[in-house]
Amino acid sequence: MAQAEEEIYCIGCGAKIQTENKDELGYTPQSALDKGLEKGEVYCQRCFRLRHYNEIAPVSLTDDDFLRLLGQIREDDALIVYVVDMFDFNGSMIPGLHRFVGDNPVLLVGNKEDIFPRSLKRSKMKEWLKQQANLQGIRPIDVLLTSAKNTDEIETLLNTIEKHRKHRNAYVVGVTNVGKSTLINQIIRLNNGVQDLITTSRFPGTTLDKIEIPFEDGKMLIDTPGIVHEDQMAHVLTGKDLKYVSPQKTIKPKTFQLDSQQTLFFGGIGRFDYLSGHGAVSTYFENNLFIHRTKLSNADHFYEKHLGELLTPPDAADKQRLPELQRHEFRLDEKSDVVIEGLGWVTVPAHATIAIWAPQGISTVVRRPLV
Repeated sequence: MAQAEEEIYCIGCGAKIQTENKDELGYTPQSALDKGLEKGEVYCQRCFRLRHYNEIAPVSLTDDDFLRLLGQIREDDALIVYVVDMFDFNGSMIPGLHRFVGDNPVLLVGNKEDIFPRSLKRSKMKEWLKQQANLQGIRPIDVLLTSAKNTDEIETLLNTIEKHRKHRNAYVVGVTNVGKSTLINQIIRLNNGVQDLITTSRFPGTTLDKIEIPFEDGKMLIDTPGIVHEDQMAHVLTGKDLKYVSPQKTIKPKTFQLDSQQTLFFGGIGRFDYLSGHGAVSTYFENNLFIHRTKLSNADHFYEKHLGELLTPPDAADKQRLPELQRHEFRLDEKSDVVIEGLGWVTVPAHATIAIWAPQGISTVVRRPLV
């Protein structure tokens, strides 16, 4: 086939275009391929449907495929642009990053800083981000906060990449849903005016292969596939419910004065029990996620009765597919953030014993408070 010889690739996700097997990566009908070649923009059918209808099609790419692609980075002398989600920092860390990047320098980019109130000092956020990265064994050469919604910050990101790459390729890496492709789309738009070239969505695993954007010196800015973390909240919710866990606007923290033996429900997908202690706890979740307070003694019955109705997401149609909530107990000697990865966190005062509940398979952690 002519297209196989020419090795045409989808500009939305990087998959190699083919017209023979609908169930394999890169499929597009021949008629669509011909039209795309005429326009100079070829998208696979999966990207076309995702972009125009917000439909996600299953693909045969495995975690091993992602890791194999990232493993190629070790062989290149390059700058690593490591993008993490500031709202879901713990859930967006790549375990053993240096296994994939070797000795290459790392520029750490905290994305989605725009969803945090401006009252939170960005210098404090950067220092917090650096310290958390150090705990993961990462020693970045620079730390940057950014947002794809802020043109000035995108220009700063591009200038910082240019400063540190020193005429080398730059690989953009991260787990799924941290906003890598959205950032690169903004860089492309700034450089040549093309809008939303790369496919983006709230669904995990949108980018399927490397996507290369040339620098002026002939080197490449390379968007790599996001590493899929199966313990991310996005994997246990339906597409329509992802809006409850992916803030698009500045989050508005809610503060509750709690006594011992009180419970907070976060929709139907999270729960916080104040077992002992008292004082103000602050919650940081997507603004539309319903938070309900009740007595601990009534919590189990309340959940069973109202899941899918008052406590949503999930709705009634999807509650059977939600994994059972699992309980994790912590004794906090210091003020701490108690995190449900991919959903949000509760900032709890010192000298408290708490239990946090999350869907089975979703990680919970205690960390130094961000705010």
